[in-house]
Order: sequence, then C-alpha cells, then structure tokens
Amino acid sequence: MTQTSDRRQFLRTAGGGFGAVALAALLAEEGLAEDGRDEPGRSPDPLAPRKPHFEPTAKRVIFLFMSGGPSHVDTFDPKPELTRLHGEKLPSSFGPVKTRRGVDKNKLLASKRTFKRYGQAGIEVSDWLPHTGGCVDDICLLRGCHGDSVTHPESVYLMNTGSILMGRPSLGAWAAYGLGTENRNMPAFVVLPDPGGWPKGGAPAWGNGFLPAAYQGTIVRGGTSPVPHLPNPPGVSADQQRRTLDFIAQGNREHLAARGHDSELAARIAAYELAFRMQAHAPEVVDLAAETDETRRLYGLDRKETAEFGTRCLLARRMVERGVRFVQLYCGDTNGWDAHSDLEGNHGKLCLQSDKPIAGLLTDLKRRGLLRDTLVVWGGEFGRTPMTEGTNGRDHNPHGFSMWLAGGGVKGGQVIGSTDPVGLRAADGKTHVHDVHATILHLLGFNHKRLTFRHNGRSERLTDNAGEVIEKALA
Repeated sequence: MTQTSDRRQFLRTAGGGFGAVALAALLAEEGLAEDGRDEPGRSPDPLAPRKPHFEPTAKRVIFLFMSGGPSHVDTFDPKPELTRLHGEKLPSSFGPVKTRRGVDKNKLLASKRTFKRYGQAGIEVSDWLPHTGGCVDDICLLRGCHGDSVTHPESVYLMNTGSILMGRPSLGAWAAYGLGTENRNMPAFVVLPDPGGWPKGGAPAWGNGFLPAAYQGTIVRGGTSPVPHLPNPPGVSADQQRRTLDFIAQGNREHLAARGHDSELAARIAAYELAFRMQAHAPEVVDLAAETDETRRLYGLDRKETAEFGTRCLLARRMVERGVRFVQLYCGDTNGWDAHSDLEGNHGKLCLQSDKPIAGLLTDLKRRGLLRDTLVVWGGEFGRTPMTEGTNGRDHNPHGFSMWLAGGGVKGGQVIGSTDPVGLRAADGKTHVHDVHATILHLLGFNHKRLTFRHNGRSERLTDNAGEVIEKALA
C-alpha cells in the first residue's frame, strides 16, 4: 500500500471518528444518547449501587397503588356541574364516549361526598379523606391524568410497566436496574400486596420483564415469616446453609467464567447471596415491636379498620429507612376499588382503610427527614365514569382521573391539570401515564429517554416513545 493511500485511509477513518464524536455530543445535549447501562462490561453484581444521570431529588419511591380504580369525582376532583346535571343524560356537546358496557347512555350520577378546602393551598378533598386532606400542602395533585385502556389488566400493566401489554419491566424493576440497592441485605424492589388478593393482571405488574431476574419485585408480608420459604428447613443450621451456598456459588462462578457475560446466571448467584443475608436481616425490618405506641396510633394500628393497611405503610417506612429503593403497596383485593355497584359502600370502606395510614406515612416520613428524598405516589389504574352503572355504581374511566405525588423534590400544595366539567375526560394540563413515569425517573436522577436496555435489537425504555417530565410538579 502506498503512502498516499495510507493517508487517505487515515483521513477517512479519522473523519468518521470525528463525526461520531460530534454526533455523540449533540445527542448528549439533546438527552438522546443511550445510557449504556446494559453494556457487557458492567459489574457482575446486578444490584451494585450505581449513579443516576444527574443529581436526584428522590433516592427512593413508595408507590401506593389503589387497585381497581378509585373514583376521582368522589375523592380529589369535585364537580359542581355533575351535581347540577344529576339524573340527566350526558349532553351531546361532550361527543361520543368509549365505554365497555354502553354506560355512556346512562344518566349522570352526582357525588354524595362533601368537599372541603384544606391547608394553606386550599385544595378541595372529599370528606372520605380528611387525614390525607390535612397533608395537601405536601401533595402535588394531578387532576388531568389519562391512560389507554378501559380494562383492568391492560391498565394495571400500563400504570406499572408503561405498556398495556403483559411482560414488560415494571417501574420498580427499572428503578432497581438504574440505581442498584443501598442495602446489601434487602432487595432493591419490594412489593407489599393486599392480603385479600392480587390485582387483576397479577405478578407481571411487578415483574422484571426482559430485564435480568434480579430486578423483579420481592413479595414481603408482615409477621414472623416476611418472605415465603425464607427460613432454613428444619434441622439445617446457618453454618450448614452457608457451606451449601458457598458450594453452589463456586460452581456457578466457574460456570459463569466459562460463558462470559450471562446476566441471568449472575442474577441467580446474587439472588442466592441476597436470600442468605435476608434470613438474618429481614425479620428485623418487619418487626414492629420497637415502634412507639404513638407511631402505631399514627398509622392506625390501634383500629381494626386501619390496622392491616397501616401495618404495611409502617413497613414501607421501615424499608425505605433501611435503603430499599422502591416499595409498592397495593390497597384493595382483586376487585378492590372496582365499584360497578354500591360505590358508597365500596369506596367508603377502602377510604376508611387507607386514609389515616397514608396520612400517617406522610407525617412520619416528614418528621424523620425522609420525605425530602422519598417520593410517594398515589393512584390506581384509572378513574371512574360520571355516568352511573346500574343505580349506584360507576364504570371504568381511563379518559380522566387523579393521581398525586409528594416528597422527593415535588412542589407540594398545588393542583396540576383538570378534567372537563363532569369529570369525564382530562381537559387542561393533561398528564399521560408516560408523563408520570418520566417525572418519577427524573426525580430519581434519570433522563427517561436514556435509561435503556438492549432487547431484541432495540433499546427499550419504560416510557416507550412518549412521555414528558411534568415540569410544574418539580420544586
């Protein structure tokens, strides 16, 4: 090869390299450069602590999921016009409505609740939620939320995984993937399901999807056995268990070394080690004996109606206090807030069950200095229709509903967005589920467009190809 052709080859290669550097810089400025968190050379420990893209305001999340879909017009979104039109058909000016059972032809149903203004912000909240109302100055209320499906499983998946399709990684799994864990003795992502039953859609709501198995939610309960099958089998000592795990780990490491980077195998090795550490440490986390009587009353543990959910809210505080990144509590059994009939009885019971414990959680986090970097999220998979179903129920409504955020860098004491005059559709300041997810990731220190995982030749992300940070929600 001549000297001239060598120079030409160098310039072609260098020129391409300079262009690639420039492109990377431009993409980074636009926030479009890939995160690279799925690179083959990453730590073999999938839960090793990792830095986010920028300084976060939230280090951890507690997601209070109201399974079944609470009615926004009876909790956080008062509608005087709905009261005025009670018993009439939906005016034609609202246009056609997509519903599952033709309830768009039914009469409008006014709320029987009384709304009161709370806090310095003067935000109106239903008389079903007086304790939560007392916390509104710490809450950013999103009244213009909307989703994509009128059915439960698809909407549960959308709210939890960013897609109506089953099998994608959950929000908690993405948080664990991005951040790792702060506590080597506890999972990064913990799920506290309602003892009455799992939400419609089941375990995929907290699954890892195509992310490595280490990031799926770990189910934890109260009592002496917080994690199923966690204690050693009868007759097996801790020393025997340690030797057994060491033997298995040695074989797994040799197997892993022969196969290069294998995330599933690395995750399994890490899971064995975590399970062993949890045998010693998890019982202390769920042991409430050291909590004061005042704290127990704060969460409603002294009342039958609130004791169960209050216990799980208190467990959530103890977990984030000990470095768990993401805790998800489900309120409501398999049907939960799904009040197709007897909305008053259904919601009255669940509001009584959850209102005081949730307010207790916010109060306790705040006085311990944890609320400033712990994000609390409240919401269900959708809202409910302003039209009646039967005589005293409401059908599913993904077109407009309410959620709220508190702590973790959120600007409290404000309402963002609204639904139309009867609460049917999001109208102003619309907030899609993807926007909520983008905002949660932003508060955790991530550009949601860059937190990606390479799967089937595509860089996948929680928010798919949509989602914008809700800038007004940020403090």
